[in-house]
Amino acid sequence: MQGVLDFFKNIFVGNNEELNILGKLIKIAIIFVLVRIGIRIFNAIIDKSIDRKRKIKFGIDERKANTLATVLKNLNKYVFYFIGLVPSLELFGIKTTSILATAGIGGLAIGFGAQGLVKDVLTGFSILFDDQFSVGDYVKIGEFEGIVEEMGLRVTKIRGFSGELHIIPNNKIESVTNGARGAMRAMVDVGISYEEDIERVLAVLKDMCEEIRKAEDCILEGPTVLGISNFGEYDIVIRIIAKTEPMEQWRIERLIRMKIKETFDREKIEIPYPKRVVFDEKLKGGS
Repeated sequence: MQGVLDFFKNIFVGNNEELNILGKLIKIAIIFVLVRIGIRIFNAIIDKSIDRKRKIKFGIDERKANTLATVLKNLNKYVFYFIGLVPSLELFGIKTTSILATAGIGGLAIGFGAQGLVKDVLTGFSILFDDQFSVGDYVKIGEFEGIVEEMGLRVTKIRGFSGELHIIPNNKIESVTNGARGAMRAMVDVGISYEEDIERVLAVLKDMCEEIRKAEDCILEGPTVLGISNFGEYDIVIRIIAKTEPMEQWRIERLIRMKIKETFDREKIEIPYPKRVVFDEKLKGGS
């Protein structure tokens, strides 16, 4: 029992040079347990601070609050892991103070080939301060598009509609198309038969659009029947547009299409489609 106590006493208060490999590994494990505890404590402090900013009268909006919390938590994680890494290296005789003193932090980063990492971090701060996008925004970055799920100092994570997660280094973000800022357009084209009464069809669609407008609070303008947009091979195409809150345009388009089908069925308005008529010469000759 005394030997065990002496072992742990040597870990906590003894000289690092007197520790064997097992003792050093245990001490490193304890350091990183404390690091994880510190990260959790500071993350909780960040969450409470952000919550207070949300609740004040002129606080930041939800998406900006989520983005700021994510970035601060990432920064918090890097700082604590760096704090834990320094004494861990010194346990094995690596003098980190002398490295930092002679080479400097910038030289150390370049020496480890971390130029891309530095650029990632700088770009991350630029994106945050310029407010290019926030967590929860629908964006298109290069060939990737989807909902911003996480925004860090090094990478941005975008969840595509089919479920895949795109992880993009911040220094690769050159241009951003943000689909969550301002009103978005919902547009639906519907074809009707050439034999239909155009004036009657337009009146029916306008009444339908008025019902949709009253039922949907997310619609900011419209739906509006613009009129004939094209003459197809089989149909006359009528266009309907509306302006909606961000991320609601696709649902409103689906709703308009469903209402058009229900309305046309009720009003006996034909939606044309290609038809093929086949004549059987044998039956024709037999008759």
